[in-house]
Amino acid sequence: MAVRAVRGAVQLERDDAGHMDEQVGALLTAILERNDLTADDLISIWFTATPDLHSDFPAAAARKLGNAFADVPLICAQELDIEGAMPRVVRVLAHIESDKPRADIAHVYLGAAAALRKDIAQ
Repeated sequence: MAVRAVRGAVQLERDDAGHMDEQVGALLTAILERNDLTADDLISIWFTATPDLHSDFPAAAARKLGNAFADVPLICAQELDIEGAMPRVVRVLAHIESDKPRADIAHVYLGAAAALRKDIAQ
């Protein structure tokens, strides 16, 4: 089984912990579903958040999804503060085990975040 990487992002409407929980949960659920993944397929997940998000850690939202993320290593970092960048964005880089070829991995960009990577968003 190969190690693959799955990218994704979501733009939050506001900096609110409950809203972050909902949106990050939706993003992670979509990544799992679109790639036919189970909790056992997850190796680790990196989250980044733009500097304007202060309400909570995206990894905390993942932990609230339950057992699927209970023993998956998660880490958060801050995105670069680039002038003109899309605000209130949480990005994900998930490392997975999968038999799928790299070209068949479904990268997930929800809502307005689809504009970030039109080349790979599915």
